[in-house]
Amino acid sequence: MMISTGIEDEEKWLAEGIAGIQHNAFYMHRALDSNNLREALKYSAQLLSELRTSRLSPHKYYELYMRAFDELRRLELFFKDEDRHGCSVVDLYELVQHAGNILPRLFCTWYSKSWISRSLCQVLYLLCTVGSVYIKSKEAPAKDVLKDLVEMCRAVQHPIRGLFLRSYLAQVSRDKLPDLGSEYEGEGDTAMDAVEFVLQNFTEMNKLWVRMQHKGPLREKEKLEKERNELRDLVGKNLHVLSQIEGVDLEIYRDTVLPRVLEQIVNCKDELAQYYLMDCIIQVFPDEYHLQTLEILLGACPQLQIFLMLLFDSQPTVDLKTVLSQLMERLSNYASSSSELLPEFLQVEAFAKLSNAIGKVIEAQADMPVVGAITLYVSLLTFTLRVHPDRLDYVDQVLGACVKKLSGKPKLEDSKATKQVVALLSAPLDKYDDIVTALTLSNYPRVMDHLDAGTNKVMGMVIIQSIMKNKTCVSTSDKVEVLFELIKGLIKDLEGISADELDEEDFNEEQNSVACLMHMLYNDDPEEMLEIICTVWKHIKAGGPKRLAFTVPPLVFSSLKRRNSIFWRELVKKLVRRLQGQDGDVSGEEVPATPKKIFQLLNQIIESLSVVPSPELALRLYLQCAEAANDCDLEPLAYDFFTQAFLLYEEEVADSKAQVTAIHLIIGTLQRMNIFGVENRDTLTHKATGYSAKLLKKPDQCRAVYACSHLFWVDDQDGIKDGERVLLCLKRSLRIANAAQQMANVTRGNSGPVTLFVEILNKYLYFFEKGNPQITASVIQGLIELIKTEMQSDGAAGKSASDSFFTSTLRYIQFQKQKGGAMGEKYDPIKL
Repeated sequence: MMISTGIEDEEKWLAEGIAGIQHNAFYMHRALDSNNLREALKYSAQLLSELRTSRLSPHKYYELYMRAFDELRRLELFFKDEDRHGCSVVDLYELVQHAGNILPRLFCTWYSKSWISRSLCQVLYLLCTVGSVYIKSKEAPAKDVLKDLVEMCRAVQHPIRGLFLRSYLAQVSRDKLPDLGSEYEGEGDTAMDAVEFVLQNFTEMNKLWVRMQHKGPLREKEKLEKERNELRDLVGKNLHVLSQIEGVDLEIYRDTVLPRVLEQIVNCKDELAQYYLMDCIIQVFPDEYHLQTLEILLGACPQLQIFLMLLFDSQPTVDLKTVLSQLMERLSNYASSSSELLPEFLQVEAFAKLSNAIGKVIEAQADMPVVGAITLYVSLLTFTLRVHPDRLDYVDQVLGACVKKLSGKPKLEDSKATKQVVALLSAPLDKYDDIVTALTLSNYPRVMDHLDAGTNKVMGMVIIQSIMKNKTCVSTSDKVEVLFELIKGLIKDLEGISADELDEEDFNEEQNSVACLMHMLYNDDPEEMLEIICTVWKHIKAGGPKRLAFTVPPLVFSSLKRRNSIFWRELVKKLVRRLQGQDGDVSGEEVPATPKKIFQLLNQIIESLSVVPSPELALRLYLQCAEAANDCDLEPLAYDFFTQAFLLYEEEVADSKAQVTAIHLIIGTLQRMNIFGVENRDTLTHKATGYSAKLLKKPDQCRAVYACSHLFWVDDQDGIKDGERVLLCLKRSLRIANAAQQMANVTRGNSGPVTLFVEILNKYLYFFEKGNPQITASVIQGLIELIKTEMQSDGAAGKSASDSFFTSTLRYIQFQKQKGGAMGEKYDPIKL
């Protein structure tokens, strides 16, 4: 034989109870239809007797209760119609009190308490139903009936049955309270009577609810707590009713309602009840009331669960952090709803009171997990940023309290606590949209110091993203110093984790973000800009070679981007004066104080790339610095930077493609330089031409050499127009192209030798138009004939592309001839 489980038993008992209700409801309905009051009372009492059971859990009892509730609503409609039952409401009220052969207000000592309680339960349901009709009839003051009912309900002391009975009383009387403006107000009935009734009912219900935890053995404590949790809304509805009473103004709430409710919460000494009811107070009453009674409400928080703490020498267990967090959230939203409310918050010193209360709670609960304390600080900071956004001292005070809580503890490893710290640090960024504001908070970096390496990097990315999103300029070296301390997880290795151990994709993303950040660091004052550069370099040079390839270029380009402005010239002048007037350079290392060292800091930064290694990148940066020195009329420095670039080219750039790119960069930069004297320029152009002729592939040699021709003819520099050397370069490129033609295995096409001849022809045409006397029409004519001959013998490979290029060039010559004028006359001797 199988033994049924507890759940199956409950289902059976519930089914039996529902069947009993339905059976008696059938006869009650028949009595109602025949207007038989006595029979209706008899069967309604028998129907309600099913609610005397103690075998159902709260969830199942609620199902049974709702079946009975529906029948009571129909019975109430019958009681309201005196014509049907022929009995006045006063007589009916007295009649119901005597139902079951007992007098609820005159308990007989010879009855057992259990029997009285079970009998009273069904009688009191009927009495509440008739009492509702009695109040509505207005034949007696509402306060007297309500007082009578709430007192008689004390007779039922079984926790579950008593809770549902009082819940029914609250439900049927809710719309009949003598509230302000209600039809039941007057003749001695006031809103205070309604308040008193609800408070008394709340008090008794809370006592019953708390008593539930003692009705079973300790081993079933978890089950009892679950059952109690299912019934909490029955108690909380009383507070909701209180909040809906129109007559409860701020004065009544402050002087009567809140003290009475808090007294019950504190004295019940029950964790579940205290947490839930505190939450109810915060949720149901107006924000304005909370603000004006903040001191009273916060004063109760340290007293919660104080009894158990003293009795068992343990810490309070009520989840005050959630209660306080919800209170601060409500107040924050209230303050955000209107700027006119802010003076009111200042008047009541809301921040000081909340901060003090949080401090006391954390101090009282010394074993509170870090995540709990940080959660409170996040809520307080959110409140502060919404209510007092201009009080940075308040914000810093909250961060300082957080630092104090974290002091003496290892790096955060709890993911929840870490998440809360990130939320704490992100709040000022979200509010002010300006990292500069956060940088003025002295405790901001101190909080970040408690993050582990991984989270530090995450927070660093958040900070950089905030700067980029809001296009924030960080304009002083002091703020840059603080900023780079905050993002140190991105610019150097932390706690022994090297860059080589990091995920490549994540690492690249992080360093690209840092590179973007470099362009947001500037100041219009040259002296301050120099300090910024020095500060940044101090931090990034400690980041290791792998990071330098990302961080050095943007730093150099950011430093040079204003070189054509007055700013850059002023910066150089200040650098010169500074270096000439001090014993050491800006980086702290001893250097001679000469103008040659003006760009020493940038030179040091670029040299750091040699350990990466990244010679091509370093070469580009040297050329940029050379241009900057050119703009500042500093020939020796420009020459030194070119020398560094040539050394890199000779010693470090080995790949043939990289060499081609590098030599064209050198030629292009040198062509734009206008500061060099004849000797220095000749030396540099000679080197550039020599390197061009030594490239690995003939086509690359040819193109580099004819590009060098521009070094000897610069339109905007009158002193640089050497037609003979231009012609020498072009002739040399022709020889190289011809040599390529002789190579049997040359690849034909866009890069083939015939194409090279056409490219050289275009260079001849360029200098011909510029007025180079060494480039004559006969020279061009001879080159055209050469190209035609070569194209006839070139074969099919690449012919189409070469033909198109050559045809376009001839069309240009024809256009110039047809245009007439001086230019047309120059082209006229050329025969096409």
